[in-house]
Amino acid sequence: MKIKTFLYTLLLFISCILLLSAPSYAQTKTPETVEEAEKQRAREEKKRAKAAKKADEEAKERFWSMQSKEARARIKKTEKAQKKRAKQLRKQRRKQRRQGSKNKRKR
Repeated sequence: MKIKTFLYTLLLFISCILLLSAPSYAQTKTPETVEEAEKQRAREEKKRAKAAKKADEEAKERFWSMQSKEARARIKKTEKAQKKRAKQLRKQRRKQRRQGSKNKRKR
């Protein structure tokens, strides 16, 4: 029993050493100037944005592949109607704003 405990302890110790020496635990080089830091931050942000965009595209593709042909047609028709309605509302609001500004000028 003592040998088994010793081996488990040794195995745990070795695994801890290996995990701590992994590249993820290695210290990254810190930028020396502000410009380098900004470039590094911009690069990281660009990578995150690219990954997010790719994930979004995959989600859309997965969504559309799961839909039946009729459902796709219905969804596209609904989106088209919503865009048309939003356009009409924008026109109405612009018209109301113009009429409101004309009324203010008359006073």
